[in-house]
Amino acid sequence: MDFSLTDEQNELVKTIRAVLNRHATSAAVRKAAESEAGYDVELWRVLVEEVGVASLAIPEEYGGVGFTWFETGLVLEALGYSLAPSPLLASAVLGAAAILQADDEAARERLLPGIAEGTSLATLAWADGQGRWSTRGSGIVATPGESWTLDGTATLVLDGGSADTVIAVAATPDGVGLFEVLDVDAIQRVNVPAVDTTLRFSTMTFSRVPARPLRLDAEAALEKIRDIAIVAVSCLQVGTAQRGLDMTVEYSKQRVQFGRPIGSFQALKHRMADMLVQVETARTAAWAAAWSAGTDAADLPERAASAAAWCADALDHVASETVQMHGGIAITWEHDAQLVFKRAHATGQLFGQSRAHRRRLGVLLGVTAG
Repeated sequence: MDFSLTDEQNELVKTIRAVLNRHATSAAVRKAAESEAGYDVELWRVLVEEVGVASLAIPEEYGGVGFTWFETGLVLEALGYSLAPSPLLASAVLGAAAILQADDEAARERLLPGIAEGTSLATLAWADGQGRWSTRGSGIVATPGESWTLDGTATLVLDGGSADTVIAVAATPDGVGLFEVLDVDAIQRVNVPAVDTTLRFSTMTFSRVPARPLRLDAEAALEKIRDIAIVAVSCLQVGTAQRGLDMTVEYSKQRVQFGRPIGSFQALKHRMADMLVQVETARTAAWAAAWSAGTDAADLPERAASAAAWCADALDHVASETVQMHGGIAITWEHDAQLVFKRAHATGQLFGQSRAHRRRLGVLLGVTAG
């Protein structure tokens, strides 16, 4: 299968990189991560208004540009390289995917245009108290009545502190459903510190919060949403792995030991070659999964699980080598190697660890019992 980028896709990547080179310097990334919003508001405005990154995977009838999840993956790879914090994953991937998987056409027409424009930030409240993204339920319970209400707690809600559109996964008397929260101000939100300071998480507590059902038989929809989410994270990880490799190669040309650059030593050449293999194979796995997500291919579950497991392990390896080959400076707060390392550990836990994805892949392929 040929994953060569089209002229349009190459232009998209070129444009995104140019924007990030201007707005996402090391100092700018740190300033954005420490800000109240948790991301650079001006950078986000440029990305959504001038490039349209939030609209890529949203169909034209809902205010999007009608591309696919593959193009969104290319943007996330560039964002991963820059290490810039961004609400793209929470809003235009998790939130948009949940709404697209809803049975409610009116909700799609009402909610998706704002997400596509970037004027509305969405998120998905899903993980339970143990941080599990189960397709069979969550820590939230939906109670029917004159209107539906939500009670319970969702953890690890991406960009939950700034989201004005909240979609919740909740258990119902008949299974698991997707709900639109009607009064987001009624949610108790507590921001939770993350290992990776460029990611923002919140714990959301619901107490008789009014909600509208978007889909009541949502188990299959959640499988699809999870696959799209882990493909997006895989693309983000590929970009960060490439950043770690590039930083390490550049440093190996500058650092002199025993009268010569350390990059001239054969042992370190081998290690950097191994890093390159990890990056390129991870990119292949991520792009293949993103293509399946973008074309709604039947093999999406297998490719998503494969990419999630491989890309997480690849970034973990590259991040470790980045720290090791930068010596002592890599663990200082001022150096970006620690950001690569923390990104590896944080994203390696999102939507399940690599061993869980390998286990799922084995079940999907019929190699292991479910």
